[in-house]
Amino acid sequence: MAVGTFTLYGAAIEAIAKNTLDLDSDTFKAVLLASGYTPVVNTHALYSDLTNELSTASGYTAGGATLTSVAVTRSSGTVKFDADDVTWTASGGSLVARYLVVYADGATDRLLGYILLDDTPADITVNPGVVLTIQWNAGGIFTISQP
Repeated sequence: MAVGTFTLYGAAIEAIAKNTLDLDSDTFKAVLLASGYTPVVNTHALYSDLTNELSTASGYTAGGATLTSVAVTRSSGTVKFDADDVTWTASGGSLVARYLVVYADGATDRLLGYILLDDTPADITVNPGVVLTIQWNAGGIFTISQP
């Protein structure tokens, strides 16, 4: 599925600027959250601030999926953060989620950003045997550009 706009948390922008969130070398994970979660862009900063993550069941593992092939590239004044698409296969039950959050898995578990999976907003339901693919924007998960 194509995903909506990736929104950076305010604390992530600060952490990138202070080099306490390393886009090149940190391990990033994507987690799925149910509708009970409401992102607070200027307050939420850590994985522990998240609520309503899906539990380990139906093909999902709590703590999320590790992003692979993470890359930070620069071209013509634009820095791009990107990774391979993320997938989960529903099994033994349906996956029902509303948000996807990316965080740096490690000592601080800093949140990077989130996506609303359906812009209605509404939950998405992935039935058993179906693969949920989070297809990042062709331009990258997010970019930072010179004015």
